[in-house]
Amino acid sequence: MRGVLWQWCSLLVLVLGIGGCSPSVSSSKSETAGNTQKQNAEKTGSVGSESATENASVDDVDLALNWLPEAEHGGFYAADIHGLFAERKLKVKIISGGPGVPVIQNVASGKVMFGVANADQVLLGRAQEADVVAIFAPLQQSPRCIMVHKKSGVTKFDDLRNLTLAINPNQTFLGFLKKRQPLTDVRIIQYSGSVAPFLQDERMGQQAYVFSEPFVAQKQGAEPVNLMVSDLGFSPYTSVLLTRAEIITSKPDLVRRVVEASVLGWRKYLDEPTQTNEHIHSLNKEMGLDILEFGATTIKPLCETGLSSPDRLGEMTLERWKTLAKQLVEGGSLKADSVDPAKAFDASFLPN
Repeated sequence: MRGVLWQWCSLLVLVLGIGGCSPSVSSSKSETAGNTQKQNAEKTGSVGSESATENASVDDVDLALNWLPEAEHGGFYAADIHGLFAERKLKVKIISGGPGVPVIQNVASGKVMFGVANADQVLLGRAQEADVVAIFAPLQQSPRCIMVHKKSGVTKFDDLRNLTLAINPNQTFLGFLKKRQPLTDVRIIQYSGSVAPFLQDERMGQQAYVFSEPFVAQKQGAEPVNLMVSDLGFSPYTSVLLTRAEIITSKPDLVRRVVEASVLGWRKYLDEPTQTNEHIHSLNKEMGLDILEFGATTIKPLCETGLSSPDRLGEMTLERWKTLAKQLVEGGSLKADSVDPAKAFDASFLPN
């Protein structure tokens, strides 16, 4: 939880290597299960034949998260603990993130093979010549919101006046918000990473993810109202799986298997999150099972709303990427024509 964890995260030495358990594929699986696996693999082109699958060596893969383990990473952990990576001959090490961890740079430099970031960060990275490409976007709608007090009387963005807003200055939505809203007598201050200041001042609002900080604030007696930034039209794909273009070119089968397992993992998490939440809690004790349950419930519509079809989880469109690029230019985060949105993503590995 980004707000609550910030204060103690700065005291931690982030140990890259925290990962989930990757169950091995049992040789005693039934013939039916084997045939099903073969059929699923053939549908996505991940293997050419049953014998090729059986004889294939296991590929070691690292996946770097953009934050400490939370519900926003649930589908990737589900793919791990439910054996979906292992079934596709993948041994995946999920690396915990945290404040200031440069996922985009680490993927682009080859320090890690895969990473998780948001779509706006992918575009900003590519504008700086970072070789990163989005290959799967589990959250179709952004969870970003501005949390205000119910007693403030603010119910929509037009009501944002005579307030203090705690927002990190590097947040791309801030520039867009300033362009779209007058923000009369609104003072922008640095976000502390904690809900404590918010709880002490009814005329204060803050940046938040709808499935985390509002839950904490409510548990501590506040009545938060969440203004979803997506209601302004600014809604970057979130928790995006990305890799390098060079990996896509040189190891397309590996990329396909990682994407396939991730898609199935997110479907598993959205439908049956309990076991995965217990695993996330074991990795991040600050994430109580109650907030993880709330998070999984809140994330599900963010993943499913806006899909062209219910079975196209994680899909991406050029139109959405072009719109985001224009919004980043409008908000002053990106220079015009500094990045080609069409090269920022590759949806060809997603299931048809």
